[in-house]
Amino acid sequence: MAPAAAPLLLPRVAAAGPSFLMPRRAAPIASARIAVARAQPDTAASSTSAPDPPPPEFKPPPGFKAPEPQKFGVKEGQQGSVFGASLGIPFRLGTGVFVLGYSPSVVSPDEIPSDQYALEIGVGKKVHNLIYISLCLAFKVKESSKIDKCPRPEKPIEIYEFEGYDLSCPFCRKVREMVSVLDLDVLFYPCPQNGPTFRPKVLEMGGKKQFPYMVDPNTGVSMYESDEIIKYLADKYGDGTVPLMLSLGLLTTITAGLSTIGRLGKGNSYIASKVPPQPIEIWAYEGSPFCKLVRETLVELELPHLLHSCARGSPRRQEFFEKNGTFQVPYIEDPNTGVKMFESAEIIEYLKTTYSLYSS
Repeated sequence: MAPAAAPLLLPRVAAAGPSFLMPRRAAPIASARIAVARAQPDTAASSTSAPDPPPPEFKPPPGFKAPEPQKFGVKEGQQGSVFGASLGIPFRLGTGVFVLGYSPSVVSPDEIPSDQYALEIGVGKKVHNLIYISLCLAFKVKESSKIDKCPRPEKPIEIYEFEGYDLSCPFCRKVREMVSVLDLDVLFYPCPQNGPTFRPKVLEMGGKKQFPYMVDPNTGVSMYESDEIIKYLADKYGDGTVPLMLSLGLLTTITAGLSTIGRLGKGNSYIASKVPPQPIEIWAYEGSPFCKLVRETLVELELPHLLHSCARGSPRRQEFFEKNGTFQVPYIEDPNTGVKMFESAEIIEYLKTTYSLYSS
């Protein structure tokens, strides 16, 4: 499903920056490795250097069992978080929920075979105070888009950014929305406040700690500035158009900032973690509140993750449906432990238990 990814080898922070942007050969995602350098004491004066410690081994939590997907279910205690994460939808008028050229049409259930993905809606009919006949007025929504006419990058775009409330947050959100609109695969390197790994890397590569920062391994282009990144992606991997809500200047920035008020402080601060050798793969899109909650945790734990964007109208929904027999996001596959799972609340618990240094 996903395109091949470049080896994710990050040199030590002290290494020369330009070497990271040199052309790299593509390699399968499963074989990708992330070489991470945490801050270390200066040992230059020592005549000998100790060997690097072996990488940590990652295993699922004891007794772990992946949960069954529950459509439209919200776990007890998660209601407030889901509501806060949903505020971005009205503030941004649904930008990031639909792919480029999204077009829905209502059809009879018989018009779409059972082996094809479609949104099913059943309207109940009340025949008595306590009795409903469901699915009497059932129908399906047939969705199409322009994505199949757009160029696709051979290797995932690389973006350094973070969730949460900060001066950079509206600009990072804008770029993530464009990623959803263009249905792109993106390798995200999270840069939370005080994050020891990827924040210094951005300073090394670009000369300043400013976010978002994009690297396109397909063209060798790297850049700051959200509006420039959005325009670049639109021209290179879209039809050249930028959605209205991403082209309103200051109003775009203000509404993107307001969309975070329901989740103040989440996805912003670093939680000490063990960084795995391979990125976690996640199927998600910017407009989903459930996906946002999981991404907050990925960012806080500074866990690189390969996003397979799948907003409404994405061809990936059919691919996902064929692979898993259903469609529901967020969904993750962790090549470091072999875990594959649905359900946002359980995914968050799994990530914290597996990768946090201080998980209980």
